[in-house]
Amino acid sequence: MASPATTTTRILFSILLVAITAGVTGAANVLVVNNCPFLVWPVATPMELNALLKPGQTWKVPIPAGTRGARIWARTDCVFIIDKGLRCKTGNCDSNARCHLSGMSPATVAEFTVGKDAGDLDYYDVSVADGFNVPMDFSSSTGGADGTIRCRDPGCADGSRAGAAKVRQCRGNSDYQVTFCP
Repeated sequence: MASPATTTTRILFSILLVAITAGVTGAANVLVVNNCPFLVWPVATPMELNALLKPGQTWKVPIPAGTRGARIWARTDCVFIIDKGLRCKTGNCDSNARCHLSGMSPATVAEFTVGKDAGDLDYYDVSVADGFNVPMDFSSSTGGADGTIRCRDPGCADGSRAGAAKVRQCRGNSDYQVTFCP
């Protein structure tokens, strides 16, 4: 039989767990898939997250509800140099493994804003305003108003360019998938 102190501890732990999970509702997730035949170093800002993905690997990126101006892109042809940091031929971030701002050109970029709750709308697009470095598909789990955005080459008809945004919308707090080299 459990002591009163143990029972009280379990009850407090249960209340704390419910409170923590209640605060997480409304968040979105992005599944990043590397179908390229080479390594990519994807970045997610403003969360300042990054990963190394071998061909065929995936990365799940949690996005807090209410996140505005989020971006995910692939860095390619990267090497880590002692005392100089990570250096990439495309999508580089001032030699930082973690990016605080956008990567340098060229970079094909998935951009999105996640609503504060499920009643809001999410907005997403693929930008080639900073150039093109890898083919990309970007889709919402709800299908969005216009489905998957496909950018397979620098001419990317579905892509946003400086002065010509092609933003899509979907139900708030949807989950997403970004696929490099679809």
